[in-house]
This record gives sequence, C-alpha cells and structure tokens, in this order.
Amino acid sequence: MSLSQGLQQRFLQKLSPQQIQLMKLLQVPTANLEERIQEEIEENPALELNDEDWETAEAEQTIDEFDVDQTDEYEDPDGSVDEYGNIDIREYVTDEDGDIADYRLRDDSQSETEENSFVQQKLQGNIYDLLQEQLSIIEIDDQTRTIAEQIVGSIDDDGYLRRETASIVDDLAFRQNIITTEKEVEAVIKRIQEFDPPGTAARNLQECLLLQLYRKQPLKTNGSIHIAIAILEKYFDEFTKKHFVKIQKGLEITEQELKFAVQEITGLNPKPGSNIPSEQSIDTYITPDFFVYNNGGNLELTLNSRNAPDLRISQDYRDMLREYDKGNKKNKQQKEAVVFIKQKIEAAKWFIDAIKQRQHTLLITMQCIINHQEDFFYSGDETSLKPMILKDIAEKANLDISTISRVANSKYVQTEFGTYRLKFFFAESMSTESGEEVSTREVKKILNGFIESEDKENPLSDEKLTELLQQKGYNIARRTVAKYREQLNISVARLRKQL
Repeated sequence: MSLSQGLQQRFLQKLSPQQIQLMKLLQVPTANLEERIQEEIEENPALELNDEDWETAEAEQTIDEFDVDQTDEYEDPDGSVDEYGNIDIREYVTDEDGDIADYRLRDDSQSETEENSFVQQKLQGNIYDLLQEQLSIIEIDDQTRTIAEQIVGSIDDDGYLRRETASIVDDLAFRQNIITTEKEVEAVIKRIQEFDPPGTAARNLQECLLLQLYRKQPLKTNGSIHIAIAILEKYFDEFTKKHFVKIQKGLEITEQELKFAVQEITGLNPKPGSNIPSEQSIDTYITPDFFVYNNGGNLELTLNSRNAPDLRISQDYRDMLREYDKGNKKNKQQKEAVVFIKQKIEAAKWFIDAIKQRQHTLLITMQCIINHQEDFFYSGDETSLKPMILKDIAEKANLDISTISRVANSKYVQTEFGTYRLKFFFAESMSTESGEEVSTREVKKILNGFIESEDKENPLSDEKLTELLQQKGYNIARRTVAKYREQLNISVARLRKQL
C-alpha cells in the first residue's frame, strides 16, 4: 500500500470559547448564577465584584447571538514571552471615560427594589436523628442496641426499611463482628416499629398502613378501625384497585361501614418520614428570572437584578501593569508575569461580556414570549394561551432553537397570576371543527375542569370525556384524551371513584 499526500478543502463550524461559555451561562438559572460567578472569581483573581459606584462603560452596539468574527481562529496563547514582546499596556490600564477595564452591568434604569426576598426554611433534622433520640432513652443491652442502630441506619428518608433481614444479619457479622439471627433482628425491628412517627420501619405500604392502624386501635372504640384493618389484611390488592363491591361482599359490611373504614385508611400517612426534611434536603424556593406586570394596560418586563451583577477587572492587576509600564528594565520574569496577567484579564473580559450577552438573550427571548402570549399576561387565563413551539420564538428573536430551549428549560417568570416556568408557555396545536388552531394546554385545562366537576361516585370514563370535548368543538380521539389525562397525572375513572 503506497502513501500519498493531497490537499483537501473543507468548511468547518467551530465554536469559540466565548460561545461555549455563553451557552453554559444561559443554562444557569438565577438562583445558581451567584454561585457560578463566585466560582469564576475564585478561579480568576483578575475578576471581582464591584461594591462601589463606577462609571458605566460606553454603550456597545447590540450584536446578534454569539456574534464573533468566524474568520479569526481563536488560538489559546502558549504563554511564551516572545508572543507578548510588544504588549500595549495602555489597553489594560487606561482609566478614562471610555475605560474598558471597568464594567457596570446593571442598567441605570433598573429598579433596585425589583429583587424579591425569599424566606429560607430552617432545617429541623431528619428521621435518623429522631429515631436515634428515641433509641437512646430505652433500656436495652449493648448487642441489641448495636443491632437497633444498624436497623435505624438502614431506614430510608421516607421511613421505610427496604433492606432484607438476612442482609442486615450479614452486615452485623461482617462490619460489627456481631453474630445474630434473623429472628433476633426481627424482634428488634418490631421494637423500632413502636417508635414515632407511626409506620416507621415498615417493609411495604401495606405494613406501614397497618402499623398506623394498630397504633390507633386502642384509642378508638368504633368498628371503623377494625374493618379498616381487615380490609388491609385480607383485601389489600382489591383496595388499591378500588374494587369496593368485592370488599363489601367479602367482609359482609354495609356501604356506610365501608365508607367510614376507607376514610380511616385514606387519612393515614403512606410515607411516615416525609414530614421530616432530610439532612441534605431543604425546601426549594423558586427565584424568578423575570417580572412581568400590567402597568396601566402596558406589560412591563424587568430582569431580576441578580442577573446583573456589578463585575470589574481587579484594580490590583491594573496597578501591576502600570508598574511594569513605568519600569525601564523588563527582564524575563517580569514579561512572564505580564503574560499571566494579560491572560487573566482577557478571561475576565470574556466572562463579563458573556454575562452581558446572557442578559441580552434572556430579555429578547422573554419579550418574544410576552408578545406571542399577550392575552395570557393580561388575563391569566390558561385557555387563552396560543399554540407556541420553540421554532416560533427562535424566528422572532432571531436566535437558534437550541438557545431558546436552554432559556426555557430552567427559567421562571413572576406575573400577577403566579410564577411560571417558561416551558409552561410552550404547547403544540390542534384544530377544532371550525378549523381554528388552539393550544393543547387549552384542551388539557378543559379536560381537567370536566374531571374536577364530575360525580366522584360515578366518574367520567375516557369515552365520556371524549364526547364532552367533541360537543365543545374539539375534534379529539379517545386515545388522545387518555394521553392528556396521563400527562395531567389523573387516574382512570375506576381509580377516581369515591364512596
């Protein structure tokens, strides 16, 4: 096989570091932007937050998305002193009106009070701490206590013990050097199941509910508890499938007795540990990225001020360059230091520009959504939402579809009617009998209204829901109704039935 050389001409599209940085920043929600900025500040000492009032940089002409000169290949400096033998220090130390080293990213017209405050919930502990506290006050021997601690440590955050008894026995043998039996471990589990909250250390839902009913049994004299226990012990599968007629006949009870027993069961907690926040989890508060309000008939859009941090190039770094510029002798170490400083300043400028471009992209995207869904932002009525896909907004904003997707997936807008994820406003279209295109969200809203107002003793089937929608002019198939119902997390008619 002979070797040969040849020339080949190809067109390649290559993302610059600035474009990659911007795409990553677009995905960051407002709640995490401060953390991302702090990471950049820690990595780049030439970048810092501006805590004082600085002169606003000269207004730059608005550019299109990812506007860079594609003809110039970006080459990362190799750090050699020769490359920067003729460095123009003035570009980095100029401190005049047109200073490019200082940046103020907050718009002068932006309100200082637009940023909402969010109350953080205090962490209260977890189920492990609660069980350990109860375990510490009971009198048991050392081996039993070690077994109990192993069991408590195996309980999940929702309160269930999903580890097999045999596995716990093996763990005690290999890790604690304690030889025990499954019978002894089961006895300790029964002891822990007496702890609060009721239902703790259950192996499955049936056992969890029964443990809670057993706890209630001595406190109530009516027969509802006894019937509820019988239902869960003998007819648990039938109960989960809501085969109430079969349960009623099997237990030979009246419909009223069955109703009271079901009420007892449905009042139990299926996840006893759910009301105790875990050590790692804390309630998440949505931080809106945008605010849209109706001001005398005009919709006003503002960006959360957290998206506009005051960033600037470090004054210390500029001072170091000034000292280098004043010096007469410039040895190799000084030139190497200048190379490092210049690289850090360039990286800081890139990051600041990316933050500015991020603001610009967010505002353009949100404004296009407002223009498209104007009726909703005036009324708050979900049925007024128009069909809208990513392509519609991308064409209006003159941006790429992937950019719109990054913005929509992780951003929220606060309105007079509530806080919504941007993805909420996107929905496909379907045609009515008159040929009018409507949003699928409108159909889901009407479908949900039918189900909410139905007779719970005789819930509407998918076929009946299809008929009702068709009567309203929505030409829709039964399988589509079933799909929308599942997307709304609504069960089939049989499982929605109530006594």
